[in-house]
Parts: sequence; structure tokens; C-alpha cells
Amino acid sequence: MSRISDTRIRTREAAARLVTSGRLAHELTVDLIYAEIRQGSRTTINDELKLWKDEQARNDALAAALPPAVASAMLSVWALAVGQGEQVFAQRGDELEAEAAAAITRAGALETAHAELRAEVRTVRGQLDDQQARLATALTEQAQAHAGRDAALLQAEAAVAERDAIRARSEQALRDLQSAYALELEALRTTHAGHEAALRVEVDQATARLEGVQKRVMLQTEEARDAQRRAEAALAKTRQRNEQFIADVQRISADAAEHRRLAERHEKQLACCLTG
Repeated sequence: MSRISDTRIRTREAAARLVTSGRLAHELTVDLIYAEIRQGSRTTINDELKLWKDEQARNDALAAALPPAVASAMLSVWALAVGQGEQVFAQRGDELEAEAAAAITRAGALETAHAELRAEVRTVRGQLDDQQARLATALTEQAQAHAGRDAALLQAEAAVAERDAIRARSEQALRDLQSAYALELEALRTTHAGHEAALRVEVDQATARLEGVQKRVMLQTEEARDAQRRAEAALAKTRQRNEQFIADVQRISADAAEHRRLAERHEKQLACCLTG
């Protein structure tokens, strides 16, 4: 990369070469210089070429007014001063170029930071928009909730009023029912008293009839007990006769068994006799 001072320095160098090659200083143009150095802007070349021409004119005038030895010495000093100035100018140009590079680096860093800040701003703006949207939604929901609450309060008030009306009607109906029930109860008590008197008479009559029936039942029970005792005595006699009959049967069975045994023995003896 060319230094910032290169165009001006090379403009002076190109002008000196052209004068050395035989051209006059006042004949030098911007196009001639640009054709030599091929860099920089024509405005910079024109400004530096004018300064160089002015310096050359002063040098020529000074050389014409002074003795040749003095003029030569002054030109030598001037050349040294110009060379020193060019070195200082070049050094300062390097410093300026370094500062410019640092500034460019800082500008790049600042641009990167600026881009990051813009991205962060966009992010924050997006978050803000999102929060605003959520806030709007929350406000809408809150308004709806308030409207629902107001409607619920109105319904609750209507329900309370209806409940009070129903309670009043219920209390009045209860009082009417209690009055009617009291009248009906009094009538029932009167009727019950009459029925109770008639029932008491019927109970007394039934009790008398029951006592007569109870006496008859007791007599019949006693007769049944006597019959049971007679039946038990007959049953005991029958059991006794049965036991005697069983003993006789057992004795007869034993006798029959003995008779069969004797008959079998006689048959065997008879068979032996017949065989012999």
C-alpha cells in the first residue's frame, strides 16, 4: 500500500527528473507528472507541482541575484533542507499512515461493535415488541376477566334477589302450611278422641270374649293333657308287649336253629347208614 506522502514526493522527484532530462520547469504539466508516477489524484499532483514550481522560481531568482559561489552554497543548503524536510515529511507520513491504519482498525472494531449493538437493539426491539404483544394480550384478557367478573356479579346479585324472593315465598307457604296443619291436627285429635272411645268399648268387649275363649282353651288343654297321659300309658303297655314279643321271637328263633342243627345231623347219620 502506498504511503499518503508518496504522491507528493514522487511528484517532486518526477519534476526533477524531467528538468534534468532537458525540460524547463514552467513547461511541466500535471499530465506529464501523472504519466511518470501513475498514481494519486490530479488535484494533489497539481498542488504539489505548483509548490515545486514556486520553489524553483525562487531558487532561480536567488541564484541570479547572488554570486555563483553563494548561490551554489545556498542551493546546497536548500537541497539538504529539502531532503531533510522530505525525510521528516516521510517519517511523519509513516506515522500518519500507522495512525490511519490504527484508526481504520478502530473503525472496523467500532463498526463490528456497532453491528453487534444494532443486532442487540433489533433483539431488544423484538423482545420489546413481544412483550408489548403479551401486554396487549394480558390487557385484553384482563378486560375480558373484568367483564366476566361484572357479569358474574350481576348474576350473583340477581341470584341473591331471587333467593330472597324464594325464601319469602317459602316462609309464607310454610306459615300457611303450619296453620292448615294445626287446623287439620285439631280435627284429627277430635276425631281420634271419638275413635279412641269407640275403640275402648270394642277392646273391652273383645277382652271379655277373649277371657271366655281362654277358659275354654284351658279346659280343652287339660282334657288334651289327660288324653296324652292315657296315650302314654297305653304306649308303655304296648312297648312292654313288644319287648315280650321280641324275646319270644328270639327264643323261638334259637329253638328253630337248634332243630335245624339236629335235623342236619340226623340227615348226615341217615346218609351214612344208607351208604354203608
